[in-house]
Amino acid sequence: MNLEQAITTAIKYETRVHAAYAEAAANAEHAVARRVFSTLRDEEMGHIRYLRDRLEEWRSSGVINIFDIGTELAPRDAIESATARLRRTLAGGSPSGGGAELDSLAKALAAERETSDFYRKMVATLDADGRRLFERFLEIEEGHVAIVQAEMDLVSGAGYWFDTSEFRPEAG
Repeated sequence: MNLEQAITTAIKYETRVHAAYAEAAANAEHAVARRVFSTLRDEEMGHIRYLRDRLEEWRSSGVINIFDIGTELAPRDAIESATARLRRTLAGGSPSGGGAELDSLAKALAAERETSDFYRKMVATLDADGRRLFERFLEIEEGHVAIVQAEMDLVSGAGYWFDTSEFRPEAG
């Protein structure tokens, strides 16, 4: 796969992840869930725009300028560390359900993992410019995987929904 094909394919992956978050935000019953999904949706749209700009540069000049693409979200290791602390704190909680949001999280997780796998492959196979372009995307998408997985873990088993308590242990 050459760089142009890789960028075009990346846009398709990002568009699919964006659509998953847009649907999840539209269908979310909880305001906090809606906010999380909307933030992720908006971040994915930023990725699409960035990749479209790089593709246009490549097509017009044969070179790409790689600018740092930021994220509003914490790095993967910080998310995993916080989730582990929260899980220890909440050990013994009962599952809280999650309904449509849990289904949306499962779809988003699958899309994020597939996208991360694609970026990992591009980092391993492309030349220096391609590798530099996709390394940051891999890092960000792995952070998204960690966020979605953490939310799924919390929703499905700790009594918390998007960091909002669903039960009070003292109430029985």
